[in-house]
Amino acid sequence: MSSAPTPSPRAISENGPIPFRQPKDIECWGHRGASAHLPENTLASFQAAIQEGCDGIESDVHATSDGVVLMFHDPTLNRTTTGTGLIKDQPWKDVIEHVRTTKEPIQPIPRFDELIALLMEPQNRHVTLNIDCKMQNDPERLFPEMARIIGKYDDNATSLCPRIILGLWHPLFIPPSLKYLPQCRRYHIGFTIPVVRKYFWDHCDGFSLCFPLMMSAEGKAFLEECREKGKEVTLWTVNDEREMRVAISWGVKAVLTDRVGAFTALKKEIVANPEKLPLAGLDRFTFPWSSWRYYSVAHHWMIRTQLDLMRTNCYKPGPLALVDLTEFSMVAGDRLEEEQGDGVVVPPMVEEIKAPAS
Repeated sequence: MSSAPTPSPRAISENGPIPFRQPKDIECWGHRGASAHLPENTLASFQAAIQEGCDGIESDVHATSDGVVLMFHDPTLNRTTTGTGLIKDQPWKDVIEHVRTTKEPIQPIPRFDELIALLMEPQNRHVTLNIDCKMQNDPERLFPEMARIIGKYDDNATSLCPRIILGLWHPLFIPPSLKYLPQCRRYHIGFTIPVVRKYFWDHCDGFSLCFPLMMSAEGKAFLEECREKGKEVTLWTVNDEREMRVAISWGVKAVLTDRVGAFTALKKEIVANPEKLPLAGLDRFTFPWSSWRYYSVAHHWMIRTQLDLMRTNCYKPGPLALVDLTEFSMVAGDRLEEEQGDGVVVPPMVEEIKAPAS
């Protein structure tokens, strides 16, 4: 078996324009697997999503106190399992290994190495893995262990790393992702365009953004700019059939959904009958105004929310700063810069709107 992927300085390649994707080419990524009907982020959910025809799996990672990387969304065990408390404060051995989901069919919490083994089975080698790297984790603990597991596979550079996307919420994760997992692609996960432009545009291959953001004129213009500059765009979390149709019509790389079977069936229908793609009836006129999430006031609040989350929820709380990547030969002039005056416009808070979930 080979060692972990060897770090090698590289910059984001100057990609050419990305053509507008036709419905047949738009990928379906199972959000936490097939989580609409199975316990989220479990091997059963991942396997079901693959069987239902997904092109990719989206899942989250947290590290235990003894350094085991788990596929789990929340920083605590409380919401979905029989366990309680923070994952980072508890060991896998003899503690979390015995925790089970409360949703049936009852499942254990899978480890990162178990999911990688599933994706390396011959019949699953077409499946992409989009890893949501939760910012509560120290990447200097998280990424080396992930690299060690990936490095166990002799052909990881050709059969595994090209299929792995590191989803990064916080700019502090960019340098360690380059240091430990340089052969994996990097996407920023978020819900504001100013944050993308300020902290991630130059250092990520693509952006995983919430669907409502792209309903605005700014969102549509950003999507066109990404296509022209060779940046991929994926959308989360799209479970409503109308949103599925609209997302397909935008020609993005992939759509993240809990309802893998429903999306793949709809896509198959549209490919066979392209005239079925547009919204029908009154939906053609009312859909853009059908949810508060599509309105500009919600998008203004989302900017504030994301900045607050990045300042407070990160493993290293504090003011945001540009990261220095000169050691990786990325951008020669990068320097640390405090967030104040950084060009990210923060509108007034809209207190009563609940935060979107990813």
